[in-house]
Amino acid sequence: MVSAPSSDGLIYVPPGVTRSAKIVISGSFAVGKTTFVGSVSQIPPLRMEERITQASAGVDDLARTPRKTTTTVGMDFGRLHLSDALVLYLFGTPGQGRFRPMWAGLTEGALGALVLVDTRNLEASFEILALHEEQGTPYAVAVNLFDGAPRYDLDEIRQALDLDPHTPLTTCDARDGTSSVLALITLCEYLSDLNAPALEPRP
Repeated sequence: MVSAPSSDGLIYVPPGVTRSAKIVISGSFAVGKTTFVGSVSQIPPLRMEERITQASAGVDDLARTPRKTTTTVGMDFGRLHLSDALVLYLFGTPGQGRFRPMWAGLTEGALGALVLVDTRNLEASFEILALHEEQGTPYAVAVNLFDGAPRYDLDEIRQALDLDPHTPLTTCDARDGTSSVLALITLCEYLSDLNAPALEPRP
């Protein structure tokens, strides 16, 4: 399903949509959140990025991403119609720990979160996972399959992240829209199993 274009060039939510849900896309620095939102959004995504400058030296770890030249300093925003009745509003968080107050603000009111992780730096995800636990935000975890990154069995990753058995764990390639949408579907199925009324269309 696609958004409905109007005569003035704007893209509106079709009238058949009866439910909407706020979903947070979170994860550590340089894990692929901006790319993920951009690959699934059916509207031009909103991006609040700035160039990485010398001022971030010693603050932002670029060892694993030496070619990264920009970083999110506010949020990413996109919209995805997951079905004829359901639209997801996607909010991508900045990755650096110094933006923790913004993480909490963006997560407030969210139906759930998809946490992206990178097998090259799994420990960087601990703070984000802890925040969702503290706030009681249901979440799923998706391993973003970077080129050249080590591959591990999902059971090993679950153990390394100390995830509860019921927490969904899947993989995706944030550059690929289909793969990323499947990760969102995994999250939404989990939220539906938790009896989230916002995912159920009105009769």
